[in-house]
Amino acid sequence: MGRKIAVLATGANGSCIAADLVEAGLEVTLIDQWPAHVEAMRARGLTIRTSAEERNVKVEAHHLCDVCSLRRTFDVVLLTSKAYDSRWLAEFIKPHLSADGLLVAVQNGMTAEMIGEVVGRERTVGCVVELASQMFEPGEVTRSTPREKTWFGIGAFDPVQEARLAEVAEAMEHAGTVEITDDVLSAKWMKLVVNAMTMGMKAVLGTTNEQVFRLDGVRELFLRSGAEALAAGQSLGYRVVPIFGLRPDQVRNTNSLLETLLEKIVHDVGPKAINTVLQDFMKGRYSEVDLINGMVAEECRKRGMPAPVNEAIVEIARRIHAGELKPDPANLALIRERIIA
Repeated sequence: MGRKIAVLATGANGSCIAADLVEAGLEVTLIDQWPAHVEAMRARGLTIRTSAEERNVKVEAHHLCDVCSLRRTFDVVLLTSKAYDSRWLAEFIKPHLSADGLLVAVQNGMTAEMIGEVVGRERTVGCVVELASQMFEPGEVTRSTPREKTWFGIGAFDPVQEARLAEVAEAMEHAGTVEITDDVLSAKWMKLVVNAMTMGMKAVLGTTNEQVFRLDGVRELFLRSGAEALAAGQSLGYRVVPIFGLRPDQVRNTNSLLETLLEKIVHDVGPKAINTVLQDFMKGRYSEVDLINGMVAEECRKRGMPAPVNEAIVEIARRIHAGELKPDPANLALIRERIIA
């Protein structure tokens, strides 16, 4: 590719992607807001562990405060932050994006249009990502989804970008399979459906895939939450499109769409992964639930549509963040009570 790449907000997923790109010989700058993580990467490199191997990658890592003194601009920036950090990080990196540079929103949630408002739609690439990883110690990441099961869907907002999607794909293919989609916003809503269906629920219950399906009735709640999200998306005009490498015939004109998505994500993530929302709860941090389940609940509320499962997850997540509750299977009773009420 021969271009300067930055990975901005190198949490667990960003670190995995950056490590793969660096090992492929690309020129990559890592930028992060966790000081201890940056210092650990500088001192010891970035360690990525999977079920099959452990590798240590020497990287160029910078604090946010270093960026103002970097004498370079970036041709491609992969924004891998939490969804709620999107706008300010887009503003932050905008002066350091080259004139024809692209900002790729490698995130959960419907952030791509918001980023386009900051740097320009002609410089924004939407991205759907299937990658599970966790980081509790600085400089050390456990990757649950191996490279061969990692998937990215990228798409342009403006016809001027379409010719350049191939170069973004060429870089990101070092971290997983990349597909170019002609309706990236619909693809991102499809991912939001999956996240609304599984991520918040497992987090408030404090469970992994291995644990959650032992709880009575949880599968039905997953599907009900997903149905609420799917209905909200269709009311907004988003189409059902394939993600995660699924074929069009597997997601269209089928009565088992949500079951197909659920089985795919559970299979690819594996039994023991701790999802990003549960990691945030464990660290006492604000999670993305408001921008996933909360967005579903809000859009349904605007249209007079019921969304009791997503509303319950939002309420319990906020109580966990406030310290009133802990992630626990006992919260299943609260979800059921909220739905009945």
